[in-house]
Amino acid sequence: MKLTKRLHSCVQLEKDGRVLVIDPGAFSEPEAGLGADVLLVTHEHPDHFEEGRLRAALDANPDARLWTLRSVAEKLAPAYPGRVHTVGHGDAFSAAGFEVQVYGELHAVIHPDMPRVTNVGYLVDGSLFHPGDALTVPEAPVDTLMLPVHAPWNKIAEVIDYVREVKPRVAIDIHDAYLADIARPVYDFALEKLAGSPHTRLTAGDSTDL
Repeated sequence: MKLTKRLHSCVQLEKDGRVLVIDPGAFSEPEAGLGADVLLVTHEHPDHFEEGRLRAALDANPDARLWTLRSVAEKLAPAYPGRVHTVGHGDAFSAAGFEVQVYGELHAVIHPDMPRVTNVGYLVDGSLFHPGDALTVPEAPVDTLMLPVHAPWNKIAEVIDYVREVKPRVAIDIHDAYLADIARPVYDFALEKLAGSPHTRLTAGDSTDL
């Protein structure tokens, strides 16, 4: 697969001429979902789910399909009958040549006084795992971990321990729109020295082969 990093938590995967896009939210490029055959959304928060971007992608490609949790699916299913699929923890499906397994149930705790929304992560082709906004450890080996490096709900010690527990071949930063460039070396140093797996980051628009 070819991985292309988009802004914030959005990533694009390409294989055999087909395209899968995860979390084209309000912090990602307006065109982030366009050209997708498969769209996956981890949860309903606007930095991961932006309805207009999903509608544009579904309108641009009549064969495109969306897999997501119920709270997002309910907003789009009436306009796209048969093209929006609801998934939850333990589900598995095939889409445009990609094999996807679903892990996780709840968003990480932001504050005890804030209700937790549903959040699911996606393991694609038994290789790349995107956890959304949770530190979910899938019940399967992970080659490439998309790592939520900075968020209102985490701290660097938790991120380091998450990488240690998952033990991927490589961790690649996502959820990085909140992190100023001046602070990136602090995070890079801590992850490289302590996480136990190689760590890297891609600038939005950059690609790598997995």
